[in-house]
Amino acid sequence: MKNHLFSLLFILSFSTLTVFSHLFSPPDNYLINSGSTLPTTLHQNRPFTADSTSSHTLFINNQNPLPNLPSIYHTARVFTKPTKYSFPIKDKGTHFVRFHFHAFNSSNLDLGRAQFQILVDGYVVFSNFTRFLPDCQTNPRVVEYLIWVDSEKLSIVFVPNEDSKLAFVNAIEVISAPKDLVPETAQYLSSGNLKSFDGLNNQALEVVYRVTVGGPKVTPFNDSLWRTWVPDDQFLKSSVGSEKYYFGGRINYWVGGASREVGPDNVYNTARLIRSKNDSVPNVNMTWVFPIVGGYKYLVRLHFCDIASISMRLLYFNVYVNGQLAFEDLDLSLVTNSLAAPFYADFVVDGDVSIGALSVSIGPSKSSLPHVIDGMLNAVEVMKLNNTHKSLDGDVCADFVLKSRRSRGNTGIFLTLVAAVCIVLSLSIVIRRRIIESRESVSWSRLPVNLSENNVKG
Repeated sequence: MKNHLFSLLFILSFSTLTVFSHLFSPPDNYLINSGSTLPTTLHQNRPFTADSTSSHTLFINNQNPLPNLPSIYHTARVFTKPTKYSFPIKDKGTHFVRFHFHAFNSSNLDLGRAQFQILVDGYVVFSNFTRFLPDCQTNPRVVEYLIWVDSEKLSIVFVPNEDSKLAFVNAIEVISAPKDLVPETAQYLSSGNLKSFDGLNNQALEVVYRVTVGGPKVTPFNDSLWRTWVPDDQFLKSSVGSEKYYFGGRINYWVGGASREVGPDNVYNTARLIRSKNDSVPNVNMTWVFPIVGGYKYLVRLHFCDIASISMRLLYFNVYVNGQLAFEDLDLSLVTNSLAAPFYADFVVDGDVSIGALSVSIGPSKSSLPHVIDGMLNAVEVMKLNNTHKSLDGDVCADFVLKSRRSRGNTGIFLTLVAAVCIVLSLSIVIRRRIIESRESVSWSRLPVNLSENNVKG
């Protein structure tokens, strides 16, 4: 399995990754304060511009916002019919697309009953809003995607379901991603074998989990790409034999490794370790379990940075993804040629429908040494890849969603016309009968009793 490591080195040798400055300046940077006629600011004075008005939409206000709730969640834009946003693109390539949701109640609308789909550049990225309830009713929820854009415009379409006739959003972000954020190639891990997975950067990705290991929450204020990294405690299957570690030194970003945009300092200066405390190597693994929706492929990005070893060539460990050996005898210093130097490894795995979860494990290998660190992980990201229908949420494509919506709309119009015709016909029949009855009542009278039978016949 050592060839896994050399395969990774081969991939990295062809990567021209650049260490960006801490302040990333995206060429495309659209921040929309939906449902508001006023601009506002968010993390690091990020200016969210006011939304424009459109037909089939409503602007509503949160009349009882939670304390310290950012102002972008004080308003929402509500869609009652399919509505399209179009964003001019200066820089083709991968883009962040983020949607902010806070399902508050207004005086006349309950956003919690919304049911809708979102299409982004021909991908169905969102179909089932109920999976975010009731969470986004009490706290705002940010749903994030990485979309490859190769045209001059990026389109976003909100399609309300026929039942609810209601879609909404509180804020939208469309931002250019750094060129090194999503590489072209990853390693596909299946049945214990590794092979190249090409065209990764052309896939649509949904960020399902972004986890910092062993450290506190990293907020958008401390991330140059305005991301949130949550602590790993809720995903750690067992903490026995592991310890959290904090590093107060300098992170050595290097050309060929992870840039600060791939992972910020606050992610790489914390970790969870397996440490040998006596003459034997501990027989223990650290395992994290992440619930997922089966039937999709997932990108699992593992972040490593040896911030705890006292010298190079002392740390060796195994890495498992979904119970399969991804790295054997991984030596971080062989990859980075330095301590406290970050790099990441990308693995694509199949999401098992029957299990509904994927796992990551770190543990000592046969080359691990006593009295030193025998395992380490700094962060994990889990991203869902679009299926063959170009969907991240369901088994229908974008064209079907739009055609189905139009078909239902046309059917509704047809049924309305049929109903109207039926009503008109019914009224005409009733009126005709009444007219006939009225005429008959005027012309008919009883025969006189004194007329003869001949007169009657005549």
